[in-house]
Amino acid sequence: MKFPLYIAKRYLFTKSKNNAINIITIIAAIGVFAGAFSLFIVLSGFSGLRDFSLSFSNEFDPDLKAVPGTGKVIKISEEQFGKLDNLEGVSTYSKIIEERVFLDFKSKNHTAFLKGVDENYQRVNIIDSSIVYGTWFAPNEFQVVIGNGISRQLDISTFNYQNLLKIMVPKPGKGQISMTNISNAFTSKQVIVSGIYSVNEELDDQYVFSNLNFARELLSMEEDEFSGIEFKLNPDYSEEETLKQIESIFDKNVVIKTRAELNDALNKMLNSENLFVYLIFTLVLTIALFNVVGSIIVMILDKRENIKTLFSLGATPKQIKRIFFFQGMLMTGIGGLIGLVFAIILITLQLEYDLVMITPNLPYPVAMKFGNILIVILTIATLGFIASYIAASRSKKAYYLYANS
Repeated sequence: MKFPLYIAKRYLFTKSKNNAINIITIIAAIGVFAGAFSLFIVLSGFSGLRDFSLSFSNEFDPDLKAVPGTGKVIKISEEQFGKLDNLEGVSTYSKIIEERVFLDFKSKNHTAFLKGVDENYQRVNIIDSSIVYGTWFAPNEFQVVIGNGISRQLDISTFNYQNLLKIMVPKPGKGQISMTNISNAFTSKQVIVSGIYSVNEELDDQYVFSNLNFARELLSMEEDEFSGIEFKLNPDYSEEETLKQIESIFDKNVVIKTRAELNDALNKMLNSENLFVYLIFTLVLTIALFNVVGSIIVMILDKRENIKTLFSLGATPKQIKRIFFFQGMLMTGIGGLIGLVFAIILITLQLEYDLVMITPNLPYPVAMKFGNILIVILTIATLGFIASYIAASRSKKAYYLYANS
């Protein structure tokens, strides 16, 4: 093992008399360097974009959310609330009532979701930190907080007491709505907009927040009826174990969703994009490694006399093959390692000094993750192994030429 590796290092680091071979070797090394460099940069960029995209939903989505297993309502007794209060894995929880409603303001209309929340909601989620105008609604007041998108569509501002926002919802059990008496088919209430939040374009167009009692009164729901419960977990306890305990309290009549499951579509989209880009850059890296194959084959042809000498000294065909295999692995390993180091330095500089900006106040998001480093190393090692093996196999031809000469 030491003999082939020693010869491989000499071949790799010793300048050849043939200048063309030196150029081909340099081009192959640069190709591996560029492939590893670009692959890590792209993976870090997509990791940053993923974290950036999910950061918006993290302001809105809880750690766990219990929703009805069937229907739209959960009936929860005081005994069940008592058991939830005693769960050590649950830091706090918030009761919610959620339903689609119609908004009307100065003859402008919009469809949204009304989300009635209790006083614990701000401890479960940090949506109130996203308020850009006004304040969070006051408890037990006819006030709501709307998204920035809804505000723009309805042209509504905060604390406009002269023009109130009307929220309407169909009355239950009315069946078909009569076009001649459509107003009787809806329950409506007028409210003050106390605040406007901004999370992302999708959420800003969808949700209106109110206190729990307002939503219950508008929707004519009973005191023990809720649309769901949102949980903030204690980080010192297992999420899976806490989830099972919550399910047992409700006799498995509810569906418990994690934050990832609440953003299932977004996660699938981000994962698909990440995989697609990885495959594209792996293909580019594969093409770059053809240069390594060519470089090793040219080296074998150039070293035919040396191969004859090695055979004369007792080297076996297997050892000769290992020489050029190790040379290919050293070339891809060193080129890939240098490319990875330079990429890590660049990502670190972006994290520290915001070299690339999307807007004057928003740097391009990147993330330094060990998983991406491992992916690059494994990709380079695997493709380098294949390329080196294919190229080293050509040494057998040199052996047969020598044996028949």
